[in-house]
Amino acid sequence: MTASAGPSAAVFLDRDGTIIEDVTYLGRPEEVRLLPRAAEGIAVLNRSGLPVIVATNQSVVGRGMIDVAMLDAIHARLRDVIAAAGALVDAIYICPHHPDEGCECRKPRPGLLLQAAAERNLDLAASFMVGDRPLDILAGQAAGCRTVLVETGPPGAWDEAAGAVPDFRAPDLYEAAVWIVAATREEGHLVS
Repeated sequence: MTASAGPSAAVFLDRDGTIIEDVTYLGRPEEVRLLPRAAEGIAVLNRSGLPVIVATNQSVVGRGMIDVAMLDAIHARLRDVIAAAGALVDAIYICPHHPDEGCECRKPRPGLLLQAAAERNLDLAASFMVGDRPLDILAGQAAGCRTVLVETGPPGAWDEAAGAVPDFRAPDLYEAAVWIVAATREEGHLVS
């Protein structure tokens, strides 16, 4: 719950390597596997009242490997496995474009976060972007969010040379969520 009726803080989560196992070009719902403690981390955020929004690049659509209907089925499965673990994702924003298209919504650009903020009355300066790669951190920074790197991505996912320096590093989404809730409560963005 937020402290005022104005724009609220939110937590943006990358999908692959942050919430679920990162498999190259995930293309079927049955490939969705939660990372350890990911749902528990989302539940921590849910209990705090912070909206949880997935922001994910899904070039599998732009590459013609799956269609939007299959991506929707994958995300339905994602919501189901998270719900079965007692947590909830408020929204999922996707960039379906091929990396060569130069769109504004593909991370590291902030388009997905800006779109969500406009549609959901979010205060990006009070919000967080959590991910396992430099492009997640850079997208969060470009949108004005604080950023958290989780160390649950595939080996080599984090490249220090990319110039992305997160505000906090966490071993997993659960520890990231605990830190975010503490920071948000300390700043007065939570009343609970």
